[in-house]
Amino acid sequence: MFNLWFGAIFMLVHFSLFLLSYRFFGRIGIYAWIGMATVLANIQVVKTVDIHAFGIVIAITLGNTMYGTIYLASDLLNEKYGEKAAKKAVWFGFFTLVATTIIMQMALLFNPLNEPFPLEVQSALETLFGLMPRIALASLCAYFVSQFLDVRIYSFLKRVCPAPNQLWIRNNGSTAVSQLVDTFIFCTIAFAGAPGYDSKLWLSIFLSTYVIKFIVSICSTPFLYAARGFVFRDDKTP
Repeated sequence: MFNLWFGAIFMLVHFSLFLLSYRFFGRIGIYAWIGMATVLANIQVVKTVDIHAFGIVIAITLGNTMYGTIYLASDLLNEKYGEKAAKKAVWFGFFTLVATTIIMQMALLFNPLNEPFPLEVQSALETLFGLMPRIALASLCAYFVSQFLDVRIYSFLKRVCPAPNQLWIRNNGSTAVSQLVDTFIFCTIAFAGAPGYDSKLWLSIFLSTYVIKFIVSICSTPFLYAARGFVFRDDKTP
């Protein structure tokens, strides 16, 4: 039960910090958050936890909440600043992940001192970032496709359901479709055929990951409404 209630707190902290980033730094805070979130989500995803709820035990990878805030960020940009600003954010996150992957793979190639502590640090870094190329490839493909899909669907729903009180339709409608695509692409590249991952485990991770992502999307909606109400003097649609 610990993972369940702590996960709820974990999600609340993510959304609250996102709001603070936007409140303190405006639109720049959203771009900064996206850059941070793309990196942290891909570090967290290497850790798998189990959630006990209603007599059911499911295994999920961490990073879903942090990754969900990227959709929250792009939807907020699309809502307040237009499709162009949202697409710019997608490219920003894409570049951040590529740069991080390249830099950390180069960092791993340095020879550490032949002493216990440096060797332990090297081993820890290899454990954490050694998986990053495959994870990063999966994430880059999933991110690139799903984020641009999310922007397009959100823009479409913004024309079809333009009323302020229909924000929840735009947010959850675009995210429901784009995250389904995202989860399928990511799980296929990251886990299909990997040691220890058979088709049954892949399907379990795929379904549980998508359900968690969708729950995160629904829970983020009130925070999107709150963020939409923030007003800044330099707010101008690009």
